[in-house]
Amino acid sequence: MDQNQFFGARQAIPLGELAGSIGAILSQATAGDRLVESIAPISRAGPSDICYIQSKSSADYLKTCRAAAIICPKALTSLLPDGLTALVSDNPQLAFARASALLYPAAMRPQSLVGEGEISPQASVDGTALLESGVEVSPFAVIGARAQIGAGTRILSGAVIGADVRIGRNATIGAHVSITNAFIGNNVIIHTGVRIGQDGFGYAAGPTGMVKLPQVGRVIIQDDVEIGANTTIDRGAMDDTVIGEGTKIDNLVQIGHNVQIGRHCGIVSQVGIAGSVKIGDGVMIGGQAGVNGHLDIGNGVRIAARSGVLASLPAGSSVGGIPARPLRAYLRELAELNSRSEPGRDEGGG
Repeated sequence: MDQNQFFGARQAIPLGELAGSIGAILSQATAGDRLVESIAPISRAGPSDICYIQSKSSADYLKTCRAAAIICPKALTSLLPDGLTALVSDNPQLAFARASALLYPAAMRPQSLVGEGEISPQASVDGTALLESGVEVSPFAVIGARAQIGAGTRILSGAVIGADVRIGRNATIGAHVSITNAFIGNNVIIHTGVRIGQDGFGYAAGPTGMVKLPQVGRVIIQDDVEIGANTTIDRGAMDDTVIGEGTKIDNLVQIGHNVQIGRHCGIVSQVGIAGSVKIGDGVMIGGQAGVNGHLDIGNGVRIAARSGVLASLPAGSSVGGIPARPLRAYLRELAELNSRSEPGRDEGGG
């Protein structure tokens, strides 16, 4: 498959140079000058591709693999057929990710529609906004009064940057993103359609119905965060909503007002986090999970997909199910339910 159409010309890299860049050991020194141009799955990798394998489960593909080299752990090198060069790594997936970034730099963040460091005449930039050198602003983007944007940042078409918003350096703001009432750090990637800084869901019950509570907090997004398409992050009611350094958020996630998320967390698609939840560092939340408001989720917690978290969780715990409970107990329950539903199982009776 040729990805050049969307991700630019390939950057051919000699295997020896690639090995050094990704921290891998080349099994055949004579292959050091072989050029690598692209990535591919092991099932169809060709002479200019690299691929990777982590376990024996994919070993059958090795018989027909024609890749320039395969990234694998040392324990699997004995399974490689003669002529298949290995890039030996303790963490093949991480090494493959680093190699992919070198081969396809244009795929690492959304691309601008204007030349480097250009501001389109079709963009609307308020005269009081402060843009450092090298900021790119694509057609039909809007940058509000007193906004501050750091060098190397890209603002793509249709994005709206509200008044007084601050965005750090080398960030990318995707098409049709809206950002208000927010401070954004360096190297942040925000994909298409994200909404940051809109009202949180806050109402008081009154004699004639729901009365709106003004939301006067901010959103703080720290360095190296990535936010997937069509995710929404509400501003705080009175305190700030905070997304910690290095956290990665998938598409279609809802984060309520006053939520505080720690560093290097992973939050998968369709997760909903209600207001005023505090989440520690290194937390992983599976797709379609829901977290009730005003809970504390400790460092390193793992929450399985489609779980409902109704109580605070201590650091290091792994939970699943609705309501969420220790993962081992949840999996035992599932196994028991499955065994009861097996065809032909005797359910008792006279």
